Amino acid sequence: MRPWTFPIALQGPSEAGARDPLFQQIAQAIRSDIRRGRLKPGDALPGSRSLAQTLGVHRNTVLAAYRELEAEGWTTTGQRATHVAADLPEAPARRGRREQGPGYDLEMPHPAPARLSLRDAPPHRLLFGGGLPDLRLVPTDLLARAYRRALKVPSLLGYGDARGEPRLRTALAHLLSETRGLSVSAEQVLVASGSQGALDLVARNLLKPGDRVAVEDPGYPAAWATLRASGATLLPLPVDAAGLRVEALEAALREGPVRAIYLTPHHQFPTTVTMNAARRLRLLEVARRHRIALLEDDYDNEFHYEGRPVLPLASNDPGGVVIYLGTLSKILAPGLRIGFLTGPQALINALGARRAASEGQGDHAIQRVAAELLEDGLLQRHARKMRRTYLARRGTLAASLEKHLHGVVHFEVPPGGMSLWLQVDPGLDADRWAERAERQGVTIYTGRRFDFRGQARPNLRLGFSSLNERELEEAVGRLARALP
Repeated sequence: MRPWTFPIALQGPSEAGARDPLFQQIAQAIRSDIRRGRLKPGDALPGSRSLAQTLGVHRNTVLAAYRELEAEGWTTTGQRATHVAADLPEAPARRGRREQGPGYDLEMPHPAPARLSLRDAPPHRLLFGGGLPDLRLVPTDLLARAYRRALKVPSLLGYGDARGEPRLRTALAHLLSETRGLSVSAEQVLVASGSQGALDLVARNLLKPGDRVAVEDPGYPAAWATLRASGATLLPLPVDAAGLRVEALEAALREGPVRAIYLTPHHQFPTTVTMNAARRLRLLEVARRHRIALLEDDYDNEFHYEGRPVLPLASNDPGGVVIYLGTLSKILAPGLRIGFLTGPQALINALGARRAASEGQGDHAIQRVAAELLEDGLLQRHARKMRRTYLARRGTLAASLEKHLHGVVHFEVPPGGMSLWLQVDPGLDADRWAERAERQGVTIYTGRRFDFRGQARPNLRLGFSSLNERELEEAVGRLARALP
């Protein structure tokens, strides 16, 4: 029988206020727990000896309580145990009662749409998870060895710098300098709980309720939820084949100030388009002139397949307006929650202080693991391997779409990223197609999910990184069979 505690304070007969015998106090406590749903129909009660020992009473006292409960129909007694009666309704005393909330006002944040879960999906279901790495390819042996070494350093299990484990911050500074053209020191890097945690830190420190923050439309709903939680008023700006339309930002500025812009210029989320050079320069100039913070989320920089990746806005920021957000989730695994940000030194110091006053710090042991993998070049090697793998999968998905859905969907193969953005034939209802595909065992995202106002868009976003070639071909076949 599972361990069972019984939180009840019994009053002895000599205590002030004691009115009922002990066995009746026990019976009443069990009745109360059944009524409020703590004990459910069919639940086993503890053995009489065990409960008597726990409460410090004679076993006969507990037996008397159990007999009374059974006589009233609350419990049934078998050969080896006493159970709550199976025919009792669930929590009967709760019927008609209003749920009581806290005695103060709560303003709940706008929730982000639930993310696709690879962990809980049944084996037959195929998830076109946009931007999710293939967790089957995570170098768990390297992680395990490095983690065992980290656990031998006792200081990593204690309190540390709220800005992150120093060796990881140093390794990230080198990475950003060598591969992304940023000139930053370890002191200008803060390690956060994923890129979402980095954005949350920035939003809570930089934004005030009512501040206008521009976002891409279509864009990233999880980021919108984080920004709204800080009290910001979001301003959607359209995206086209060259990225965010800066002229729309300039028009918005004529109506009032904009405090910040959240954007994904390298591989725009979800369309995968890359902001062109002319717009980048124009955006940096507008942000410098109006003192707008550019929150640049470079979430999948490593996965660019044709030519060199376009350097981040942060690499050419004479006005000092860019706050650069990155993550190791796409190279390793999102569950490790290793993100980072860099920006002006004063901002990093302020964010470190804010983090020290809330969660204190991140997981320095797992951060040391990431630092070792970066220092030894193992993470870079794994990224190159994943780049080759995902390039092949991109080709498989594109070829399969052409074979099974030619004329139904239209797309351009992007030079980078982890997904394809499809234009659906105007005669088809993308959302209805997605519902039919679900019944075929394949889950997809439609354009509605990424629309700022939740309106229908004739688009699908199909991630190719988390499915292998065979699975991609099977998933596209199911999509074809699900056509309305």
